[in-house]
Amino acid sequence: YLFHVVQELEKRQMPTELALLPFIESAFNPQAYSTAKAAGMWQFIPSTGRDFNLKQNAFRDERRDVIASTNAALNYLQKLYGMFGDWQLALAAYNWGEGSVSRAIAKAQAAGRPTDFNSLSDYMPSETRNYYPKLQAFKNIITAPAQYGIKLPNVENQPYFVSIKKTRDIDIKLAAQLAELPMEEFRALNPQYNRPVITGSPTTQILLPALNAQKFKENLGNWTHALSTWTAHKVTAARERIETIAAKFKTTPQVIREANEIPPNMHPKAGST
Repeated sequence: YLFHVVQELEKRQMPTELALLPFIESAFNPQAYSTAKAAGMWQFIPSTGRDFNLKQNAFRDERRDVIASTNAALNYLQKLYGMFGDWQLALAAYNWGEGSVSRAIAKAQAAGRPTDFNSLSDYMPSETRNYYPKLQAFKNIITAPAQYGIKLPNVENQPYFVSIKKTRDIDIKLAAQLAELPMEEFRALNPQYNRPVITGSPTTQILLPALNAQKFKENLGNWTHALSTWTAHKVTAARERIETIAAKFKTTPQVIREANEIPPNMHPKAGST
């Protein structure tokens, strides 16, 4: 993901060391999920995700989408920099919230103290106090790995993935098969999909390494069967049971529960998909 993040920062003329922030947030793992319900490599909580137009529904969670979440995180960081005029304070606000940083500035001003990051650190919780120094530490290690006895893997200075628009529903398993990619790698590039099917729409895209994208297009052109073995069913009646739905679609309750992550004793609510 690193090349993509750096490229986006360069486009916006933002400091490129911000590309290292997901190391602190999630160890660059788009499947990361915190106890505070923050998700994705940039760790958006649901409400902040919605503020920055990251869709969260039964089929996908764009907080885990590599392209959408990066775009949202950089929009958020630019907004914070616009508020505080200082990247260190913008980073503190990304971790602690803009309200908390604003209140800390007001406290410092009332006490006749400076309002730079170091001066405000007395008012910060330890996680925020260490947040910017952690980023600096990552930057130091990556700038001079030999100094710390570390050998870093080589990251090619070219895009790792390309995006393909998908307007028709397709099973995740089939998409990986047509791209000739192991499921694990397909999911690593497309971690936003919650269900076994990718629902097609004008905004749906899947990410694939360039070579596999070519294979995907060729294999898709030769594919003569259905693209999806799944369909969406809207629960209309409050008393509609999973057993009834399973019988209607000639499957088992267990398959429906697993695909929709419904615990054994829970029943679907009317209006849910």
